[in-house]
Amino acid sequence: MGGTLTMRTPSRRLEQLSSAIFSELAERKKSVATGRSVIDLSIGSPDQPPAPELVEALAEAIREPGAFGYPMSDGTEEFRQEVARWYQYRFGVELDPRSEIHSLMGSQDGLAHFALAWSDPGDIVLVPDPGYPIYAGSVHLAGAEPYPMPLRAENAFLPDLNAIPEEVAKRARFMILNYPNNPVSAVATLSFFEEAVAFAKRHDVIVVHDLAYSEMAFDGYRPPSFLQADGAKDIGIEFNSFSKSFNMAGCRIAYVVGNAEIIKPLAVVKSNVDYGVFLPVQKMAVAALRRDREAGEDNTVASIYQERRDVLIKALREAGWVIEPPKATMFVWAKIPSGWNSREFAFALLEEAGVVVVPGSAFGEQGEGYVRIALVQPPDLLREAAKRIAKSGLLNGRR
Repeated sequence: MGGTLTMRTPSRRLEQLSSAIFSELAERKKSVATGRSVIDLSIGSPDQPPAPELVEALAEAIREPGAFGYPMSDGTEEFRQEVARWYQYRFGVELDPRSEIHSLMGSQDGLAHFALAWSDPGDIVLVPDPGYPIYAGSVHLAGAEPYPMPLRAENAFLPDLNAIPEEVAKRARFMILNYPNNPVSAVATLSFFEEAVAFAKRHDVIVVHDLAYSEMAFDGYRPPSFLQADGAKDIGIEFNSFSKSFNMAGCRIAYVVGNAEIIKPLAVVKSNVDYGVFLPVQKMAVAALRRDREAGEDNTVASIYQERRDVLIKALREAGWVIEPPKATMFVWAKIPSGWNSREFAFALLEEAGVVVVPGSAFGEQGEGYVRIALVQPPDLLREAAKRIAKSGLLNGRR
């Protein structure tokens, strides 16, 4: 009777996910940290707390009767109404709170479930390369095939839509765009979004735009919404998040807006896998949007990261590493010195300088030759990181 249980292998889909490099970085960081301090500039997790008013709004909401009941999957009416008001205030885009807005447990959650809702095995999905890992990862999990759209410096890190083969465009279900962009920190104009709308209508492709960094822009720049482009709502949706703009990453709240018929299948998936966002967190998010509207363009979060960008870019330039300052996001996309590949250079920085960055190849084939540096430490530690990098001698080429 009984016998030994035969070990089984997990789904082959997991082999397509890119978490391995992040796990390896974490393990090597542990070994290096036993002998010296490590400055971690790898993961884009905000190091600042939310504004005190938002924390108080959360605390008050937790005390309300019914706070711990099941929320509605699509978000409370109050939440959806406030998102609609904020989109009108920020972008001049009108949204129907009843059908064109849906709450999410983080934009990564929504992006992952969107692929399940809108693609089948054999379908093609157009994804940026380099790109945030969930873009291609969600497609693999859904059993579809990601088709990489190269983002190259010579094209301002925008995809060349005209270079997509006709037969690929015909099979594509949707296209993912992300501006301001993670990892390359590039930005897009409304004219590019209009080009994307024309492409999508010509080939019957849905456009999915990730606007997670809409409020993390510098030097007076204000990123546009994809939905501001003429005809965008006919063929597209947009994800936005509270994680970066309001330092609420651990709260796990975001939303998707845009075409109601495109959102409906995602809502079906969501209704089968979760019960929505914790009600007090939705109250906190409402307070965040209201506070932002009342503050006008006084964006404290953006000013913090602009200072950090300036400090790091200046310190690295003095160390001999000249990098173009990004206009937005919490990242610096840095071309590495000659003689290295991005993985080797990232691990050398960790082991010889005690500074953790992410190799660009972790984000796709086109990320080779770069590293992503997250501005998630205060200015004094960013200066120290640059000093360590200079002292390591790694910028002089491979030894």
